[in-house]
Amino acid sequence: MIAYMNGQKIKIIAKEGLFELIENREDFILVEVLSKESYDAGHLPMAINIPVDKIQDMAPTQLPDKQKLIVVYCSDFLCTASTGATRLLQSMGYVNVVDYKGGKDDWSKAGLPLI
Repeated sequence: MIAYMNGQKIKIIAKEGLFELIENREDFILVEVLSKESYDAGHLPMAINIPVDKIQDMAPTQLPDKQKLIVVYCSDFLCTASTGATRLLQSMGYVNVVDYKGGKDDWSKAGLPLI
């Protein structure tokens, strides 16, 4: 799905699509953009942590391939951190960034594990 936020195209993935990527061990990077404390309290399988306020500093080393599929998420549908991170990564030249808007809340309410 593609959404337009303030005129900018944002790709969105549903939990089912993300679940398939994880289950099939697809070649992608899953990024939680919340604080380290939130990440340490529980995160989606395979996720790395790059807090939204550290993306500009950490992305060049943590996300070296600007062509690779990157899925970002935050806490829930109301959280804007993942959308902000998606926009920022796009502005940095990342071409395949997808926002999982449901975040941890959507994932855990479906009975899927946080680790």
